[in-house]
Amino acid sequence: MKALVIGFGSIGMRHARVLTSLGCKVAVVSRREIEWDCYYPSISEALIREEPDYVIVANRTSEHLATISELNANGFKGKVLIEKPIFDHECNMPNNSFQKLYVGYNLRFHPGIQKLRSLLANKTVLSFHVYTGQYLPQWRPQADYRESYSASKEKGGGVLRDLSHELDYTNWLLGGWESLTAVGGKFSELEISSDDVYTLLMRTKLCPAVTISVNYLDRVAKRFVIVNTDHGTIKLDMIQNTITVNEEHTDFNVSRDFTYIEQHRAALSGVDHDICRSDEAMQVMSMIKAAEEANEKRSWVTR
Repeated sequence: MKALVIGFGSIGMRHARVLTSLGCKVAVVSRREIEWDCYYPSISEALIREEPDYVIVANRTSEHLATISELNANGFKGKVLIEKPIFDHECNMPNNSFQKLYVGYNLRFHPGIQKLRSLLANKTVLSFHVYTGQYLPQWRPQADYRESYSASKEKGGGVLRDLSHELDYTNWLLGGWESLTAVGGKFSELEISSDDVYTLLMRTKLCPAVTISVNYLDRVAKRFVIVNTDHGTIKLDMIQNTITVNEEHTDFNVSRDFTYIEQHRAALSGVDHDICRSDEAMQVMSMIKAAEEANEKRSWVTR
């Protein structure tokens, strides 16, 4: 299997490393000189020389739309996985002839999310509360956070887009959002132009009361979900790697690359029922747009 990774920032490097470990021959497209055996300065040259089966779009979010159009214009017909979020704004997907088009919401493959999904089957979900926060300068300690795409609204950064995993798995578990309101913006003294705090209150198809709070501010990283059902309370902690059902605790081990490995295995094997599809990723974009509109107008938005 030949794979091509477009973009070689931290996430592109991870995809290249993971795909290599899975036995793929991996080439990279990068505008700068990089430490990788096989790389090209342009997409068109890489497609001609490598003839890849599988392409990972891992450049800046603001460049995703143009990259998809370029892949299609160059006649690529294999599988494509676009890093999340799919685009930096809600828009129509360009026409394409790709075999499959996936979006990299790899947290769907986290064993805690998988377990939560099984626990919620055939239950009535009464409330669903998500909280995720980590101090932005700690995300990539070896780099200046002010130079990251996360810090730049113009490059598609901001906490709503960076942490849209939470929006995706909430939609996935609860049947999609129906109405929401939100408050958020740039509230801290971080030297960024993007939003650093957002809280959404919403109703979904399967739950009447959902909150999602995400931020760039927590000095001690947190990522948890608390769910009340007609059978009790579930707490999933994805930092401590525990899930608690009422008073019963279960621990699990998750390696740093586990969810990426499982996501790529699913894409490569074709056993891909858990991978996020483009229409589901567009639903996340519609949620982001609705949250920003609700925040600006101080109102509720209905799908």
